[in-house]
Amino acid sequence: MRSRGRSGTTRLAAVVFGLVGAVVWAQSASTPTPTPVPSEPSAAVSPTPGTAAAGAAEKAAELPKCGDCHTDTVAAFASNPHNRPSKKGQRADPEEACSLCHGDGTKHIESGGDATLIQTFHGAEGAEMCLSCHDKNDEHASFAVGFHANSPAVNCLSCHSVHGSVKTEQSLLARTPGELCQTCHNGISAAFRNKPYVHRLDRGGMTCLDCHSPHDRRGHSVKLTREGDLACLNCHSELRGPFVFDHVTGSAGDCLSCHEAHGSNNPKMLQWANVSQLCLSCHSKTGGPATAGGQPPSFHDLTLPRYRNCTSCHVAVHGSNLSPALLK
Repeated sequence: MRSRGRSGTTRLAAVVFGLVGAVVWAQSASTPTPTPVPSEPSAAVSPTPGTAAAGAAEKAAELPKCGDCHTDTVAAFASNPHNRPSKKGQRADPEEACSLCHGDGTKHIESGGDATLIQTFHGAEGAEMCLSCHDKNDEHASFAVGFHANSPAVNCLSCHSVHGSVKTEQSLLARTPGELCQTCHNGISAAFRNKPYVHRLDRGGMTCLDCHSPHDRRGHSVKLTREGDLACLNCHSELRGPFVFDHVTGSAGDCLSCHEAHGSNNPKMLQWANVSQLCLSCHSKTGGPATAGGQPPSFHDLTLPRYRNCTSCHVAVHGSNLSPALLK
C-alpha cells in the first residue's frame, strides 16, 4: 500500500509540471520576437539642422573654389609636375594641390581675395618652401648649400616659376637657360655675343645646362661625364681617350688648359693667337724651374716660322696611339 501511494504522488507531480511547461511554451510562442535594427555608421549621420556642425558644413559647401577665381592658373596646373594625388590610386585634383603650398584659403576666400590672408612666396624666404620637399644633398649637388643656394640675390624663385614656366623648358624654368644665366653672368654672355669663335649657344640646341649644373657645390659647377671627364667629350667624342700616349688629357691638364670654353678671338677657341706660344707655355722653362713636358730639341730654331707652327708636325695634339711625340 505504501509503494502504491508514492507511485501515485509521482505521477501527479509529473502531470502538474507538464501542464505548467505547456502554458509557458504557449505564452512564449504567442509573443513576437523583436527584429534587431542594424545601426547606421556614424559617418552617414548628417548634422542636425540648426547645430554648429551643420552651419560649418553648409558654409564650406557655399564657398567658391580656387578655380572659380584663378581659372587659367588652376587649369594649367593640371599638367604641372607638382599636381600629384595625395593618395595612391586617386586622380590628381588641381584644386586640392593649391592648399599644399598656399595653405588653407578659407579666410582668403571669405575676404573676397585679400592677398595678405593666403601664403605667397617671394625672395629667399619664400624659396625655403621649395626646400621643404627638394632637399637634395649629396657629394656633388646640394639645393641648400650649392653654387646657387638660397640668398637674397639668387634663389629658387629667381630661375623657376611653378605657375609661369616656359612650356618648352624642363624643370619649370621661368625663361630659357641662356636668358636666365646672362642676367647675372654678364661677362660670359658678352663673350658669346661678341667674340668670333664661340659655341652656338641657344642657336644650335646647345644651352648653358649642357656643360654646367646650376645646383652643384661651389667649385664644381662644370658637369662631368660618367668617366669623370669634362662635358666637352659629350660632343667631341672623337677626342675621348684613353690613348697609349696621352697629351694633357687627364695627365697634366684638361680641355680648358688650351681652349676657352665661352668664346675666343682665336681659331679653335685657343687661349693664344700663336700656336707656338700656347705650346711653349708648358714646353719651356719660362714658367718655372720644371716643365710640364719635354722642351723643343736644339735643332728647333724658334726664330724660324717653320718651327713656330708646332701642329704642322705634331698633328695628334689630343693624344696618339702610335707616336710618343704625337707626330701621328
